Amino acid sequence: MPARRCIYIDHGQGGAPGCMRLAERDMPAPTGRQVLIEVACAGVNRPEVLQRAGAYPPPPGASPYLGLEVSGTVAAAGPEARQWKVGDAVCALTPGGGYAQYCLADERHCLPVPRGLDLLTAAAIPENYFTVWTNVFDRAGLRAGEKFLVHGGSSGIGLTAIQLAREFGAEVWTTVGNAEKAQACLEAGAQHALIYRDTDYESAIRDATGGKGVDVILDMVGGAYINKNLRLLAVNGRLVQVAFLEGSKAEIDAMPIMTKRLTFTGSTLRPRPDEDKAAIADALRARVLPLMEQGKCLPRIHAVFPLAEAARAHELMESSRHIGKIMLKVKE
Repeated sequence: MPARRCIYIDHGQGGAPGCMRLAERDMPAPTGRQVLIEVACAGVNRPEVLQRAGAYPPPPGASPYLGLEVSGTVAAAGPEARQWKVGDAVCALTPGGGYAQYCLADERHCLPVPRGLDLLTAAAIPENYFTVWTNVFDRAGLRAGEKFLVHGGSSGIGLTAIQLAREFGAEVWTTVGNAEKAQACLEAGAQHALIYRDTDYESAIRDATGGKGVDVILDMVGGAYINKNLRLLAVNGRLVQVAFLEGSKAEIDAMPIMTKRLTFTGSTLRPRPDEDKAAIADALRARVLPLMEQGKCLPRIHAVFPLAEAARAHELMESSRHIGKIMLKVKE
């Protein structure tokens, strides 16, 4: 077993990014099917920013600390863990605690580092690829030949969704905030990138599709977008909500749900049962990791900060200036 103490990011009672500090705590000990990971890198995600600000408390039983995805090497295993051995390189979806030298993860939520990828890139996989797979392909059932719209296409989730949807044969649309982000989405595989500040994207998509609209929408904005999304969906269309950057409350016209037989669904990842997350990991291992080993559908990393500068990473996330993933480097 490693040393008894480890460095982690403490966000105290929460607040602005400056509330985060390096601190020491007892080394977490793996139980059951858990593995202890010596962390090399960790991803920075919107739910962690919300948790730090006090707007997204962890679900019951989850770690109270920040950090939902990591890469590193297995340092120890619980008594029921069988899939990994000490020294294995993995990336993992964690229940929290990833902003640290060591963290715990269920062994079933770990993936092997794809051949050809370094640990930094591997750490950018779990949160976004688990989220996109379960929502776009499991819940919405996106199929080859369908039209797919993702809002916020230059985010980590957006670029992941664009690449996977295009790889599996969909026609991809996206909305973004500026020309640089639009170009990044086109390079990732989107056929259409609309700048929402300059374009009425609802009218543009309706005109381009002959009034039929799109089959699947992945949205993380909410608010006024909800009605637009319902109007933009084609018959039997599916809207999947994964966040609400502009709020979850809106007065909506539900008539399109009836007249076009729409599905309006969504999910959060962190509170899902361990078995659900294990099934998503299995799907990624079978369907997505082989693509990554061919150099396809890879995460785009925008910036890397040392663990001690987690506050700067959160400030960048809150600014929305980034294109792709923001990362923390834990181990030199």
